[in-house]
Amino acid sequence: MKPFIYLDNAATTKTAGEVVEAMLPYFSEHYGNPSSIYSLGAASKEAVTQAREIVAGSLGAMTNEIYFTAGGSEADNWALKATAEAYADKGKHVITSAIEHHAVLHTCEYLEKNGFSVTYVGVDENGIVKLDELEAAIRPDTILISIMFANNEIGTIQPIEKIGEIAKKHGVLFHTDAVQAYGQIPIDVDRYHIDMLSASGHKLNGPKGIGFLYIRKGIRIRSFVHGGGQERARRAGTENVPGIVGLGAAVRRALRMMEEKTEKETMLRDELIRRIEAEIPYCRLNGDRHRRLPNNVNFSFRFVEGESLLIMLDMEGICASSGSACTSGSLDPSHVLLAIGLPHEIAHGSLRLTLSEETTREELDTVVDAIKRIVERLRAMSPLYEDFLKEKQ
Repeated sequence: MKPFIYLDNAATTKTAGEVVEAMLPYFSEHYGNPSSIYSLGAASKEAVTQAREIVAGSLGAMTNEIYFTAGGSEADNWALKATAEAYADKGKHVITSAIEHHAVLHTCEYLEKNGFSVTYVGVDENGIVKLDELEAAIRPDTILISIMFANNEIGTIQPIEKIGEIAKKHGVLFHTDAVQAYGQIPIDVDRYHIDMLSASGHKLNGPKGIGFLYIRKGIRIRSFVHGGGQERARRAGTENVPGIVGLGAAVRRALRMMEEKTEKETMLRDELIRRIEAEIPYCRLNGDRHRRLPNNVNFSFRFVEGESLLIMLDMEGICASSGSACTSGSLDPSHVLLAIGLPHEIAHGSLRLTLSEETTREELDTVVDAIKRIVERLRAMSPLYEDFLKEKQ
C-alpha cells in the first residue's frame, strides 16, 4: 500500500483535534447570535471576546484593534481598498512588491483601474525586497506600503522591521500580509511598526473561512462590508462564532508549540535541502537559505516540468505543489520565480514542499527517493536534457 504524505501545508493545514473540539459546542449547543441580548447569545459573544483577546495578545496588540474576517484574502482587500478610499485626499500612490500574493496584486490592479498608481518594488535573487528601491519609491502622495511578511512560495522572510521603520519615517501607513508567517514565527506589531496585518486561520491548523485584520488604533480606515454594527461597525454580518473560536484555539496552540515546532521543522527542512542538493543534479534552491520559514523548501529542477512532477508524486501518495502556475490552468510560470530572476524554462520545473509538526524524517526519505526517480524518468524523456548531456561530453 502506497504511503500518504502531505507536504503542502503552505496551501492549507489539517485542522487540529483540539481546535475542532473547541469549535463543536458552538454549532449546536452555544449557537446563539452574539448580537442578541439573551443568555444564549451572551455565551457566543463571550467566546468571540476570548478569541479576540488571544489573537491580540499574540501580536502585542489591543483587543479593539482585531477585526475578524472570512480569511486572509478579505483582510488584504480590506486593508488596501479601504485605506485607498479613506486617504485618497492625501494621495493616490501605493507601494507593494513584485512577489506579493495575488490577493494583494489583484487588489492593486483594481486600484490602478480606479485612479491610483502602484509601484511594484523589485526583489533580489533570494526574494528579499530591495530596501533602497522601496524608500526611493516613496512620494509625497504615497499613502500605503504593503509588503508580505514571508513569501508563500519560496518562504523568504522579509526585513519587516526595517520596512516598518522606513514607512514610519516617511509618515506612510504599513500593511503586511502575514498569512504565511503568523503562527510560524513571533510577530510584534509595535516592534515592527506595523499599522495593518492580515492573517488566516487555516494556515495554522485552524478552520478555513476565518481570518483577521489588525488595524492600529487611530488608522482612518472605513467599513468594508456594510450592514449591521458587528466588529465595531467596520465589518457587518453575523459573526462566524465556531470559526472565531477555532481561530482562537489554533492561535493558542501555535503559540504553545512554536519553539518546539520551529526547531523540529528547521532541522527537517535543512536535511531535506541537503539531500536534494547532494543527490539530484541540476537543481536550484529558491528563496533565502537562512531567512526563510521553518517549514518551506522550494526547488527548481532543470529539464523537468513542474506539473508532470506533481502528478507523478501524487501517484505515489505525495501531496506537494509547484512554483509553476500551470497547475491552475496557466502556461505562465510563477511571478515570484520570475521576479527572483529565474528564466521561464527553469521556473516551470519548480516544486514546493511545506512541512508540518507531524512530518517525519522517514517520510522525507521516501519523498527524496521518489523525487530522484521521477526527475530521472522525466529527464530521460526530455530532448533538451539529451542535448545538454551531449554538449557536456
